[in-house]
Amino acid sequence: MPKLETIEKFISMVESNEHDKAIEKFYTEDASMQENQSPQRVGRNLLVANEQNVLAKVKSLFSKCIRPVFINEDLVVIQWYFKFEWKDGTVSEIEEIAYQNWEGEFIKKEKFFYDPK
Repeated sequence: MPKLETIEKFISMVESNEHDKAIEKFYTEDASMQENQSPQRVGRNLLVANEQNVLAKVKSLFSKCIRPVFINEDLVVIQWYFKFEWKDGTVSEIEEIAYQNWEGEFIKKEKFFYDPK
């Protein structure tokens, strides 16, 4: 079960737009991520590389945790709001739910739910 302090540090890094660094610090080596019904991405190195690829396309990014955060032993649910201003001039706003399975102080598995439109 993660400590509340650990979850708050994770949230702080994401809100500081250090998404790739948060993955490096808070995910297990064999962690997985899944977006909606897409195939899982497995392995922290792959997750970091994917996040860096996305961030490379961003002109500016606003990331915000919409509280409260729900914690039940090793399960954590966070609602996020993201506003991406892409280098191509387009803008995307996303609200998503992140459903996380923690293993001690690290995220082992995460699934995101959001409207892809």
